[in-house]
Amino acid sequence: MNIQIFGTSKCFDTKKAERWFSERHISVQKIDLKQKGISKSELESVFAALTHRLGSKDAAIEALINGKAKNYSSIAYLEDEDKLEKLLEDQSLLCTPIVRNGRTDATVGFCPEVWKTWN
Repeated sequence: MNIQIFGTSKCFDTKKAERWFSERHISVQKIDLKQKGISKSELESVFAALTHRLGSKDAAIEALINGKAKNYSSIAYLEDEDKLEKLLEDQSLLCTPIVRNGRTDATVGFCPEVWKTWN
């Protein structure tokens, strides 16, 4: 498994995800969104994996957006095709943690029931 966790050091769900993998002795690569951020190709890969998992692009984009973010109004009324670009510009709008298993699978939020199925 090649697990990456995108999140912030202050996010409780990110800490829980890191702990969940650590308790199972699964090594992870941690990426702090405030320090390094997520690249365009990484975000597109996560979006594609979420689209496959959730069944639609609309569901995938909504899963990625943090509706509780202070500046949520800056993305709420954009067209769907512009929302990914806005998420790249302002990564504080991303819902965390984003957990990626290679390029084929990803989750947003604390999802141990999905992670258990990853081999």
